[in-house]
Amino acid sequence: MDSSSSTTRRGLLGAGVIAAGAAAAASAGLAGRALAQAVPGQPADSPATMTARANAGTVGIISGGVDGTYIRIAADLASVLDDGDRLRVLPIIGKGSVRNLADVMYLRGVDIGIVQSDVLAFVRRERMFPGVEQMIQYIAKLYDEEVHVLAGRDVERLRDLAGKPVNVDVQGSGTAMTASLLFGSLGIPVRFTHDVQDVALERLRRGEIAALVYVAGKPARLFSSLDGPGSGLHFLPVEMTPELLATYLPGQLGHAQYPNLVPEGEAGVETIAVGAVMAVYAWRPGTDRYRKVARFVEAFFGRFDEFLRPPRHPKWREVNLAAQVPGWTRFPRAQELRPAAATIGQRG
Repeated sequence: MDSSSSTTRRGLLGAGVIAAGAAAAASAGLAGRALAQAVPGQPADSPATMTARANAGTVGIISGGVDGTYIRIAADLASVLDDGDRLRVLPIIGKGSVRNLADVMYLRGVDIGIVQSDVLAFVRRERMFPGVEQMIQYIAKLYDEEVHVLAGRDVERLRDLAGKPVNVDVQGSGTAMTASLLFGSLGIPVRFTHDVQDVALERLRRGEIAALVYVAGKPARLFSSLDGPGSGLHFLPVEMTPELLATYLPGQLGHAQYPNLVPEGEAGVETIAVGAVMAVYAWRPGTDRYRKVARFVEAFFGRFDEFLRPPRHPKWREVNLAAQVPGWTRFPRAQELRPAAATIGQRG
């Protein structure tokens, strides 16, 4: 994903779209406080005071596209933690792990980003953001995301894709990053295309591309409209190799998650998985921005059990708040709370 060349913190203009429901709820909360303060006979707060109050407890979370798991996780965070007063959580639609990482570092209004765990190693290798190790930390490892490779009926294995067009989401996305590593590791030369995933799915249905790759937590809503055998589309297995095992985990796509694509009674489709991480800017302890993120962390850890119950996303039940992410530094307040999370993250 293209990233800003700015070297100043919060120097970019807003590029995300705030989820309408969360924005409306947050606006309602602000309006309620403003009305409550408009007491007859007493002077109203100044605009500067109201602006400072509104921003003091507001946390922006850059996530993923409308059909992915990240935005649903961010929406759950808003639903559970946003109290409209002390803490406001605004989910923002994002454009992939690389852009999300850049947004956390540079974009005004973005405090937290949901990214793939291999993105930090990727941007270090590509030397995309000098000093990234000092600017980025993590709050928690969330869950594992599966690599989905959906193909037409004339493609039976990954090597059949050699020389053919394969969509890997927009440039700079987590999917594009993982697809590059995957096919490069396996030595399969494919022609990458970079349509957004819903457009790519229609192109695949029309036979204009041979396959699409999508990294998302199962079940991914993108595939919910497919009618199984009638569509002529199916998942390709991604077999684990020693090279892939150094970075990824084994995964499986089964009938329980995709009843229209994996027949009942059949073994699941083998694939690989990558961890999702809640990344944060490395604010210095004692600063206002650090304290704001620390309040979010405390609320997240303290109310984690609420994420384990319906209607929250089933991926929450895979989260272990005590889990560490190799190669990453933990946000200090999250590290302080981690021992208490050792049992919280294993319930359910």
